[in-house]
Amino acid sequence: MALVHLVIALALLEYLLFSWLVGRARDKYHVAAPAVSGNPVFERYFRAHMNTLEQLIVFIPAVLLFGRYVNVHVAAALGALFIIGRALYFRGYVQAPGKRHLGFSIGALATAALLLGAIYGAVRALLPGG
Repeated sequence: MALVHLVIALALLEYLLFSWLVGRARDKYHVAAPAVSGNPVFERYFRAHMNTLEQLIVFIPAVLLFGRYVNVHVAAALGALFIIGRALYFRGYVQAPGKRHLGFSIGALATAALLLGAIYGAVRALLPGG
């Protein structure tokens, strides 16, 4: 499971990088805390960051469960796709909201595969002989 844990740590590191970028954008676009609106570019940074937080809530348990019940290496590979998808999403959304779809789709598909696989694996483990 160390490989899955490494992927989770990398996803959290990415999230912290996004936090830092939001802070820089707050200064650059003169949006004083606690405000989260006032400049459309800053708002895109902020929403991309918050959307990543929302996705992590599902991703982290899903990748852990998939790694436990299905396959560690596949879990790590899908986790890496999630991280790549989030990076593309963040970059695309900051550039223009319409450019976020590819990154969102990659991350969402990876998360869906992890979650469905985790459910399958857990149910299989509950069955006799599982």
